[in-house]
Amino acid sequence: MKNAGRFMIRKLLLFVAAPALLFSQDTGDSGKVTELAVYTEHPRLFLRPQRLKLLRREAQRQSLRWEQFQTLTGAKAEMQEPAFAAALYYQSGGDREAGRRAIEWALNPKNTDLRQLAIVYDWCQEILTEAENKALATRLQRAITGVQAPRNMSHARDLVLAGIAVADQAPAQSKAVLGTVLQKYWAAAVTTPLTQGKLPFPRADALPVMEILHATRDNLNVDLRQSYPAWFKPLALEWLLQYYPTPWPAAENEFHIPSSTDPVKDGSPDLNSAVLCRAAELALVAFDTNAPETQVLQGWLMNDRFLMRGTFGIAYEFLWANPYQPGLSYYHVPLVFRDDTLGSLFMRSSWDDDAKWLGYFNNQLQVFEGGRIIVLNPELTRDPLNLDEGVVFFGKSMSRFSVPASKDAERQTEDVFIVGLKPRTMYSIETDDEELNEAESDIGGTLFFPATRGGATIRLSAGLPVAAAAKGH
Repeated sequence: MKNAGRFMIRKLLLFVAAPALLFSQDTGDSGKVTELAVYTEHPRLFLRPQRLKLLRREAQRQSLRWEQFQTLTGAKAEMQEPAFAAALYYQSGGDREAGRRAIEWALNPKNTDLRQLAIVYDWCQEILTEAENKALATRLQRAITGVQAPRNMSHARDLVLAGIAVADQAPAQSKAVLGTVLQKYWAAAVTTPLTQGKLPFPRADALPVMEILHATRDNLNVDLRQSYPAWFKPLALEWLLQYYPTPWPAAENEFHIPSSTDPVKDGSPDLNSAVLCRAAELALVAFDTNAPETQVLQGWLMNDRFLMRGTFGIAYEFLWANPYQPGLSYYHVPLVFRDDTLGSLFMRSSWDDDAKWLGYFNNQLQVFEGGRIIVLNPELTRDPLNLDEGVVFFGKSMSRFSVPASKDAERQTEDVFIVGLKPRTMYSIETDDEELNEAESDIGGTLFFPATRGGATIRLSAGLPVAAAAKGH
């Protein structure tokens, strides 16, 4: 079963596509956006008819997520995003009082969160007075007028939501700000870094990215993932392998903690970041329900241990989760993920909470074992790490690597990774009983040798960097 699962998911990942630098509003394929007009009806943001129907059915059925959302809202709990939560409660359960609370928050000039302002304006249209509608539309219009470039991904998301929300009242400003974000900022902040092998956004920005994806597809018929499909397609699986194995027991629920190169403060992880990561994953499943990768992610997300019950996470949990959608078991997913675009490598010994984990990303090598994160230098010589699913060797100064025998008696070969080498460099490879050949290290400085016989010896000798070698020819 283990080998069958590995074969199944590897087959799913046989996806080769050249980066599409532009996209088309009409087809979502490569091409140029020529029309940025919004013609959809309110609510436009996230609550398209099918999603809204599901949420209202969940409220009527008194589902687990709705009951928790209702309990906090009924107790007047202090939500971290009060207008977003109140407007969602109004749309889902028909509670006009909650809708009015959202409107009052949005009309208060002290409250300047553009994302929440846009959501209230879009979701509470039916209970806005004419004067309130005009006042909110004016605030949104001012916020998007004359913007030359977003400050960051969150600001880009805010501008997209606001531009779509007031597209009827301010069509010129709406088209202008959508053009700024989608035709300029997205290429500069996402597509260009990916072509250079750089991470386009940290995990903490994954939710703003997902909200941009939903808003543009729902209202402009644009799938921004087509700007670099080779990276976006397997992203759900990469996110799974990026988590440290041991969950964190918070007050309301347990959290998977995403790996990070930022130091942990006071011995405790950033749980707000964990909330945003799970919310982004739920939104990704909702965006592409039929893809095998997201069906695996769905199987991971539907464990009730991790259902977000707190005042920050419950609104996202209720908005994006769909417990009726089938999911595939993540136990069939290989325990190794190699990101060819960024040169990252993630590996774990099992799917158990006490598994050993290795991550090589953002030029940092980490090992997680026994509840501790250990940062290693991949350029220093050390004994290889064998995590059942693969063997990792270290050290650019080494030239000879002896592959240990597989721990699995049924398997005679091992996947071998050599990290800490020179990026984008051609290496001469000599393996026992095989002819001399060449292989190119990836942008992270890793060489991959699939299905290498246990006991074999790999010998390396470095050649020219790939660019220099190509120039020489």
